[in-house]
Amino acid sequence: MEALISKLNFKYHISGIVQGVGFRPFIYQLAAKYMLKGYVGNDGDGVILQIEGERNSITAFKRDIELLKPPLSRIDFIQEEQKELVGFKDFSIIESNESTISTMLSPDISTCRECLQELTNSKNRRYNYPFINCTNCGPRYTIIENLPYDREKTSMKKFFMCTECRMEYENPLDRRYHAEPISCYNCGPELVFQTFNGKVDKKQAVLSTVKYIEQGLCVAVKGIGGFHLVCDATNEKAVSTLRRNKHRPTKPLAVMFKNITDIKKVCSLTKKDQELILSKERPIVIVSKKRNHDLADSIAPNIDKIGVFLPYTPLHEILLRTLNSPIVATSANLSDEPIIGNALEIFKKIPLMIDAILTHDRKILNACDDSVMLNTKYETIMLRMARGYAPQSFYLKEKTSKKILALGAHQKSTITLALGNNMIISPHIGDLSSIEAFEYYTRTLDTLKRVYNFEPDVIVCDKHPKYETTKWAKQYVQEHSGVELIELQHHYAHALSCMAEYSLDEEVLAFCFDGTGYGDDGKLWGGEVFVASAYHYTRVYHFKELPLLGGDKAVREPKRVALSLLYECFTLEEILSMECEILKFYSIDEVKLLHKMFKRSINSPKSSSLGRLFDGVYALSGHMNDLGYEGESGAILETISKKSKTKATYKYSLKDGVIDYKMMICQILQDSNKEIIAKKFIFTISKIIIEISKEHPNIPVVLSGGVFQNNVLVSQVTKELKKLGRRYYIQSKTPVNDGGISLGQAYYAVKKYR
Repeated sequence: MEALISKLNFKYHISGIVQGVGFRPFIYQLAAKYMLKGYVGNDGDGVILQIEGERNSITAFKRDIELLKPPLSRIDFIQEEQKELVGFKDFSIIESNESTISTMLSPDISTCRECLQELTNSKNRRYNYPFINCTNCGPRYTIIENLPYDREKTSMKKFFMCTECRMEYENPLDRRYHAEPISCYNCGPELVFQTFNGKVDKKQAVLSTVKYIEQGLCVAVKGIGGFHLVCDATNEKAVSTLRRNKHRPTKPLAVMFKNITDIKKVCSLTKKDQELILSKERPIVIVSKKRNHDLADSIAPNIDKIGVFLPYTPLHEILLRTLNSPIVATSANLSDEPIIGNALEIFKKIPLMIDAILTHDRKILNACDDSVMLNTKYETIMLRMARGYAPQSFYLKEKTSKKILALGAHQKSTITLALGNNMIISPHIGDLSSIEAFEYYTRTLDTLKRVYNFEPDVIVCDKHPKYETTKWAKQYVQEHSGVELIELQHHYAHALSCMAEYSLDEEVLAFCFDGTGYGDDGKLWGGEVFVASAYHYTRVYHFKELPLLGGDKAVREPKRVALSLLYECFTLEEILSMECEILKFYSIDEVKLLHKMFKRSINSPKSSSLGRLFDGVYALSGHMNDLGYEGESGAILETISKKSKTKATYKYSLKDGVIDYKMMICQILQDSNKEIIAKKFIFTISKIIIEISKEHPNIPVVLSGGVFQNNVLVSQVTKELKKLGRRYYIQSKTPVNDGGISLGQAYYAVKKYR
């Protein structure tokens, strides 16, 4: 009787990322360690378990759940309830119980150390097996149809486990217990090499791929979330041919290396760079190129940075170990379209880009691109959140009373759902400039709605009337009575995205600098300073508005922006008498005609965008070529600024809420050195931020928007803020660019309906 009284029974609900990450076998082994009886299982809320045993054992068990949890898991909340003694005879793992879904999806994770050891062990039955995985690694989001995360709800359901795999899968003490993508040579997906002349190779698929790459050819290789276009990164002809075929003139290409040692041969890495490259997420990391390297010059022309990453699937590991060179590994897609996820689309859409494909028959249900990260002097910045990091969830201490759908922006789009205690942000979807891109966007939305059994009560979208997401939102609300629509200003959403990441519920001074966004006055904003909270904002400063001559043309042709800057600062007569590089590219008649457009506001929308100011200064410093990709002007100015040691700045004025650049433009025209112009301009932007920050000394500073992808700018600003002892925030877990907009939108609605 006394022994019975000393025993206790507790029931727990554990929420977070606790499915598909080895959590149930972890609990099973922990229960065995402390001789506890009961059960554990998955349900829609996460993991449910009930234990019975001695008080001290239960206390130690609870402690170890937090301390020793599996590496891929994340515990958001543990609900504890004491129950009557049941008299359990043993501890078991029970079947999943389907209920309302609120558990979090795990992202796809790179091959773990244990699987890599097996992959390279010639005595192991999975030696060189291109689909090796366990509960600590492998595909998750990209293969899932629905939750709870069980094999029959993934694209692995078509592959029937062999006897050996089944034994591992059903053994709670095995690393592959309920590893849903488990397979081997006997029962798993099949690798196939195919050429356009009908050649098919299954036995030597990797070797055939290697031969093609070594010959300077391009192969489409199926990864975990889509196809890469792959070629020899040291072969200039191969890289140039890939660029030409993909119509990608200057945008940098990512390079995959066999190991960190090979990366160090061509790049200068900081300690933080190395840690990030080697992390389990395996993102593309933007690092500094060495002057002398063996890579093709056309991989990242005109800039001193390059995106590097390591193999993150067993197939990539095998491929890189067989090759003698690093490879370009860039997303297989057409311009403005999403990454391609199946072989039929490769043959249909991009046959001229490739010479062969390396594919397999494990279906990609949810395409997912590679993540991109950048380390600055003090901060790590997320540029693209995808494989390894997304879907990402943020735990809310207070439940939202509404189901909220936030649709994001037009470029670098993402989707965020808010339900219960969580905000869930999707992987990077991309720019929505084509029908195919928007179809991919709606497929991603359908996946999230299906997985989380989600139908929105509230939709939040951008204010821009021409965004496809805004049009979709308005149509949806018309067709679904009772669904509320909130249109939120773009740059306010930028501020909120940073606040959401850090759970800020206070007033902040937000610098929201990017290319363009629709303003409250119908103009194009992009150089905004707000005093903001999660409930309201006030525009306290903005850059002086600049007419964009020719509208969208000015975004591609920075010399048009430069000419507009001249029109802002000088009379037509003064301009025509100038000795200015930009005037060599326009005839006198063109200068006069464009000046009329400027004066009469003909096809010249006004913009306060700092991104466009970067374009204009880029051209005024002597760069007259059109831009090949968004942000190229800033990337080149950043690169050349590092060659100057000046710490000087240009003049400007802060008056009546306007940041006036006129004096700066006049001074830039007096400087002839490109490097000095670039450095002084970037340092001037930093000085502006610091000066405005001093005007609002009692609130934290928030930095958000695509302009803060500039390493030199962020390093200088954060250095000065640290000197002042100012509390500041810049995104690191979510994209600092438009990829974070949907999270900010959701955060606003969460606070509104809490």
